[in-house]
Amino acid sequence: MNIIVCVKQVPDTAEMRIDPVTNNLVRDGVTNIMNPYDQYALETALELKDNMGAHVTVLTMGPPQAEVISRDCLAVGADEAKLITDRAFGGADTLATSAALAYSIKDLGIPDLILCGRQAIDGDTAQVGPEIAEHLDLPQVTGALKVQIKDDEVIVDRDNENTSQTLAMKMPCVVTVMRSPDLRFASIRGKMKARKAEIPHLSADDLHIDHDVIGKAGSPTQVMRSFTPKVVQVHGEIFTDEDPQVAVDKLVAKLIEDKIITK
Repeated sequence: MNIIVCVKQVPDTAEMRIDPVTNNLVRDGVTNIMNPYDQYALETALELKDNMGAHVTVLTMGPPQAEVISRDCLAVGADEAKLITDRAFGGADTLATSAALAYSIKDLGIPDLILCGRQAIDGDTAQVGPEIAEHLDLPQVTGALKVQIKDDEVIVDRDNENTSQTLAMKMPCVVTVMRSPDLRFASIRGKMKARKAEIPHLSADDLHIDHDVIGKAGSPTQVMRSFTPKVVQVHGEIFTDEDPQVAVDKLVAKLIEDKIITK
């Protein structure tokens, strides 16, 4: 069984700040980490490997320094890692990102199972996983709490707001993971192996990707600026008349006075 896990290096949002003049994110001095939801996806893959045997490939798209998290994945038990890195990918929105990942997965060969984190903490769109499935024309389930393999089907328990669902799909398919046990710790042997491992860097040309569908050229959306919303202090008024009808009449009169409602 072959599994591909898509992981992303993201800034630690606990350390994020916004420049008060430019309204842009301040990235200098901010620690980069593996996206926590992608850690859940990786741990899910490693549990499947432990239970039934699987070859786990980690796929990362980002700048060359993202190789750090690729090695972290190898250290905990992934079998191989590949880094998609090219300036041509810069400025990509979720559609262009998913297109690049989908092209890469096609180049590697469609696996039995593709796992992604439910969302990235630096964007919170939860779009890349489903878009990969759309590009590859594969069935998908999002928000997985538990993933099992039975015969040639993937059985997924998924979050559905106040309830949960259990769904089955034929492989190959895509699953985005919302929760799992925390990612296991790397052993000393695993760390040594990861340090020596060769991680291929793949460019857009290596993957024969059409440049019109990646980077800024392939991005129909762009983030113009980021800012911290101003907090407006509003003092409420409480009507405590013993007669509820009197209190309601006063409330309605106040709402009309403040032009919140009309007669």
